[in-house]
Amino acid sequence: MSRNNVVYFAHGKESGPWGLKIKALAKVAEKYGFDVESPDYQATTDPEKRVEMLLELKPQAEKNLVLVGSSMGAYVSAVASSIVQPQGLFLMAPAVYIPFFKYLDPRPTASEVFIIHAWNDEIIPVENAVKYAQQYQVPLYLVKSNHALSDQVPLLESLFGMFLEKILHKN
Repeated sequence: MSRNNVVYFAHGKESGPWGLKIKALAKVAEKYGFDVESPDYQATTDPEKRVEMLLELKPQAEKNLVLVGSSMGAYVSAVASSIVQPQGLFLMAPAVYIPFFKYLDPRPTASEVFIIHAWNDEIIPVENAVKYAQQYQVPLYLVKSNHALSDQVPLLESLFGMFLEKILHKN
């Protein structure tokens, strides 16, 4: 069965495959005609093993593949992007410049990249997101929130919808 447009979600270290943000963004993706995959990475907290788990799923789409990640999941999505070459990469509170991760700043490889980070992120300093966005010259949206971004779900839905529209209109 061919699937034209597919979104793969990668949850964070402490969450699961169908947390608050993923449920909300999955509805947005489905509204735009995307199939949704949200693998469960809870078997390991090792970011590199999570990258392997995602790559073993062979994420692909006939037209538009989008990888979405939050925190460690954003790291997983960014690392995997260099291999699977998605059209879109949507990163929330990306775990970048973490000293014990294999890649400090994995290249975000996609036609469209968008980062959302919280000013008051207590886990990943906002400076990390700014440096990362600046290094790769990709859009960064900073919001008044904390690492979970759970109080910003309506905004995340709106930004994700605009992001998907942009991808769909490119192809």
